[in-house]
Order: sequence, then C-alpha cells, then structure tokens
Amino acid sequence: MSLINDDLQLLLLNYCEPESELLQHVDRETNLKVLMPRMISGHYQGRVLSMLSKMIAPRRILEIGTFTGYATLCLAEGLTADGLLYTLDINVELEDMVRNHFSKSKFDPQIKYILGDATKTVNELDEIFDIVFIDADKKNNGTYYDLIFDRVRPGGIIIVDNVLWSGKVLHEKQDKDTKNISGFNDKIANDQRVEKLILPVRDGLFIIRKK
Repeated sequence: MSLINDDLQLLLLNYCEPESELLQHVDRETNLKVLMPRMISGHYQGRVLSMLSKMIAPRRILEIGTFTGYATLCLAEGLTADGLLYTLDINVELEDMVRNHFSKSKFDPQIKYILGDATKTVNELDEIFDIVFIDADKKNNGTYYDLIFDRVRPGGIIIVDNVLWSGKVLHEKQDKDTKNISGFNDKIANDQRVEKLILPVRDGLFIIRKK
C-alpha cells in the first residue's frame, strides 16, 4: 500500500503528531481481529486527515466507508463544538467493534454512524457538508462523487482514498479495478467545477476543492 520505503515512512512518523491511545487501540484491534486490516488509514494518513479537518474547522463532515472507525476519529478532531460527522458503512459485522471504538472517544456524541447501502442512505441526509471523505468500494467512487457533489458547500473539500492503487494506475495493461480508479481520476481531472491534486500519501489521496 505504501508508495515510499520503510525508512522514509519512519522518518515521516517521527515528524508528525503521535497517535492517541485510542487510535493505537483501534489500530491494534483492527490488525488482530479484522480481515484485510491494511484498509485502515493508519497513523500518518490519519494525521493528514486530522490536519485537513482542523484547517477547515468543519461543522458537517460526511464519510463514506467507516471500516473500524480510525479515519472517522481523525476527521472528528477538527469538528466545531456544534459539528456533526455522518459516517456510512454497509458492513454490519463490524458494528459492535465500531460503536465500541466511538464510545471511548469524546467525539462520540457528534458521530452519526449509519449502516446500509451508502448510495441510498446518503440521500436521507439533509445537510450541506464542509468535508466529504470517500473510502469505500472503489468501483462506486464516481457514483458517490456525483451523489454528494451538490451537498458540498463552495470551498468545501472532497477527499478520495486509494487513487494510486499501489502504483497500478501507471500500468498500460490494467485490471478492472484499476481501470475503474483510473477512470475516476480522469473524471476529476476533467471536472472544471473543482480544483484538485493528488497527495502521494500511503495509497494516494485525491484532494478536491469545490469552487
């Protein structure tokens, strides 16, 4: 998943804020008990999400793809006192673990955890968002983007994870998943309604600012 070597990754971690005890706990629990634990955002990407959130000081955040709640808790760090974070996920098997993680956080009252198909549950939210983080099934990146675009305020940001796909987007011959991600990246590159850049953080974060 990482685009840089282990030594440089360690240096980057030495020069960013440490993980809280709760985030360390979430990371351990995920790696011990959950299939495909590499899907967790982890320390460095988590600090990037936290920094972006704190810089914007959002009142409303939408996350599509909760997994075990690590990124959720990082994004919540920037919420205003009256802010809310809606996080949508389809995996009911992780519900007890996720709710337990949130219950240990001071942000628990501000987090709205909604289970179900995000392409449907997102339409139940009557909100305008400052930040949207998309980190779910990659084939639906474009669908989620279209569904939430009008729900993002001008100046708000959309963050999409895994857009470099372990470097596979560079390959001339691409499998179906890689083609989906490359197609989404092209869609954003050609969208004149936004400013955009990809940060080579972990597996690639697309930072998209609505004009």
